[in-house]
Amino acid sequence: MITKYGYSTAGIIFLAVIILFIISYFTANDLIRIILICLGLFVSVFTLNFFRDPERTAPIAENIVVSPADGKVLLIKDIKEERFLGGEAKQVSVFMSPLNVHVNRIPINGTVDYLEYHNGEYLVAFHDKADERNERSEIGILSKYGKVLFTQVAGFIARRIVYELSKGDTVKMGERFGMIKFGSRVDVIVDHNWDLKVKEGDIVKAGESILFEYNK
Repeated sequence: MITKYGYSTAGIIFLAVIILFIISYFTANDLIRIILICLGLFVSVFTLNFFRDPERTAPIAENIVVSPADGKVLLIKDIKEERFLGGEAKQVSVFMSPLNVHVNRIPINGTVDYLEYHNGEYLVAFHDKADERNERSEIGILSKYGKVLFTQVAGFIARRIVYELSKGDTVKMGERFGMIKFGSRVDVIVDHNWDLKVKEGDIVKAGESILFEYNK
């Protein structure tokens, strides 16, 4: 299944592929024809793979924070977060490659209590300051276990952040809410009452993999 967040982009790409096939049909040079056909097939397969949207089953427990994105745990660090949490916090960053599923999911049950969008730079997603300087969305959820902040961070290639949330929305763990087109990262930030359940280098899945657990 292709995600609804990719309909417009995928439609434009497939239209371009059809034009490539038409050009190849009227091309007299066999080598050029083969190259155009192969290019069209490659782009089609890449697009279908990139915008795929598999079903996911969220864990039953509520005292957890799951990953909003598929990818690799890029870094884990202690930070001072003053925008929403207002103090010392823990951050987990997940890097999404172009081969990962890019549909983002809600990390915990609660209410959207903070929502900001920032224009910014387009540093590579693994740059240590990308979470502060890049274009990004910041989404804060007020849950029964406290505040959880997560961000969609644009990267060097990924420059299209999509989210369907408004302040005051009631959200459920594992629900789809948007995507970052063509790779980047998400950051999840919680206070020190949460126990970390992953390490750098771990592979995680959106809506399923547990990043933090509340045990206080």
